[in-house]
Amino acid sequence: MKALFLLATALFWLAVAAFGWFDRPPAAAPAVQPPSAAPSAASARPERRYTLAEVARHATPADCWMAIDGGVYDFSAYLPQHPSDPALIEPWCGREASEAYRTKTRGRPHSQRATAMMAGYRMGTLD
Repeated sequence: MKALFLLATALFWLAVAAFGWFDRPPAAAPAVQPPSAAPSAASARPERRYTLAEVARHATPADCWMAIDGGVYDFSAYLPQHPSDPALIEPWCGREASEAYRTKTRGRPHSQRATAMMAGYRMGTLD
């Protein structure tokens, strides 16, 4: 009986340790960047300018552009990787989404990490 108790206790703590290990984020999670992210040397060029009408033509999950705080972003490749349900973001494809980004439409701001990741998806500025 004592051996069974010790075995059960050991298995319990192994399970707790395993779940704790898999639930935590990686120590140095790199920012996800699209393969087409421009190298830093190209950043010296002036950004391309887009109109809201051009952004509006990219309003599907497979082709999702958004205008946020004067920048235009192509989030098509990122949508499936977003931590929340992509269906929450899809209505903002092809639209000006600054307020939605700042509040997550629930009054909570995005993290600094999310803001830093956006740079890799930036295509230009909004006219």
